[in-house]
Amino acid sequence: MDLTPVRAPRLGPLARLAPEPLKIILNWGRRYSLWVFNFGLACCAIEFIAASMARHDFIRLGVIPFAPGPRQADLMIVSGTVTDKMAPAVKRLYEQMPEPKYVISFGACANCGGPYWDSYAVTKGVDQIIPVDVYVPGCPPRPEALLQGILKLQERIAAESVDERMAARFGAVPAASAEALTSPLVAPPGRTGTEGGR
Repeated sequence: MDLTPVRAPRLGPLARLAPEPLKIILNWGRRYSLWVFNFGLACCAIEFIAASMARHDFIRLGVIPFAPGPRQADLMIVSGTVTDKMAPAVKRLYEQMPEPKYVISFGACANCGGPYWDSYAVTKGVDQIIPVDVYVPGCPPRPEALLQGILKLQERIAAESVDERMAARFGAVPAASAEALTSPLVAPPGRTGTEGGR
């Protein structure tokens, strides 16, 4: 089972040089339009479904459940027991999500293995394979606990900086420079940049 660390994506110079008011607007948009990819593995997934129904209705918080797939999702909620056999699938689906992406570990099994922590086949927490932003404890947690976890995640998103997030997840990110914004244009195939226009 190959569980090597996730490779750092390139962060564009415009994202690093954006003025602070623009970052606040971008964070506001990310905060209130979280498309959820639910990775339900056991009984906690039922509590996730309950949180998305009319009584608790986390859509009112700007969380849209049931994204078509990982490539359209911003938030992965892992709920249930992650076995060693399922771990590569969780990691692969996480890698398919576009940046910025967030993870909520929902329930004791996803957090640390839960009642199955001493099993030879259970991963001791989803954070062993992918980075987790918010942990929701419980066996199973109530829908209100998931709502609290979503609010905590939204607070983190509102306060985050793209540079800080990339540095925390992947190590040092090279600083943006004005030269990176003024790179030469690429000439079309078959022509060089020194030829005159025709």
